[in-house]
Amino acid sequence: MKLNAAQLKLVDWLGHSFTKPALLMEALTHASLAAASQRDNQRLEFLGDRVLGLVIAEALLAQAPDANEGDLAPRFNALVRKEACAEVAAEIDLGAALLMGRSEQSSGGRRKTALLGDAMEAVIAAVYLDGGFAVARDTILRLWGTRIAEVEANAQDAKTALQEWAQARGMAPPAYIETARSGPDHAPNFEVTVKLANGAEAVGNAGSKRAAQQNAAETLLESLRESGSL
Repeated sequence: MKLNAAQLKLVDWLGHSFTKPALLMEALTHASLAAASQRDNQRLEFLGDRVLGLVIAEALLAQAPDANEGDLAPRFNALVRKEACAEVAAEIDLGAALLMGRSEQSSGGRRKTALLGDAMEAVIAAVYLDGGFAVARDTILRLWGTRIAEVEANAQDAKTALQEWAQARGMAPPAYIETARSGPDHAPNFEVTVKLANGAEAVGNAGSKRAAQQNAAETLLESLRESGSL
């Protein structure tokens, strides 16, 4: 399978020569172009999200051995969220290598955050399936390196960010409500719902109330970003 110039350039950025180029082509195929002979990248996106999460979680534990879950959660979310993946994708010009339908391309698909983020995760999965976990980890750490090093300064506490957003719009502070608890005493799981005065809400889950609150706040912030409110 022959790669075009943009795809060959992407391979150079990734630092991995594919033994199965078909995996990369699948990762680069948007649903608008998928056909019976070529699957789109949604399945690989699903896998790549998990590979990225594991590598980033591992890196954060090594970087901050004394940090607790409440400290790590916002840093993790800042590094794996769709916007971060899209930023990395833009840096390696992944958009130019994508395969998509004419209508999607004409509507600016090569620059869309959601599309680039999904494709970046799919490419990670392709590297993982072709080269193994060690190769995928090396690729992720190289592409995310600066972000990982600076994440403590850049990952604002989600609860603080949400409260500042609400106060700037004249709202009362967000309300956090424990809505469920499961699991044994030594390994509990807390479910917390965060609510804003305007009716917006989101649910978070974690092994401590504090981390669940952070997760809920981050989820609501992400929803606000997607709606264009943030």
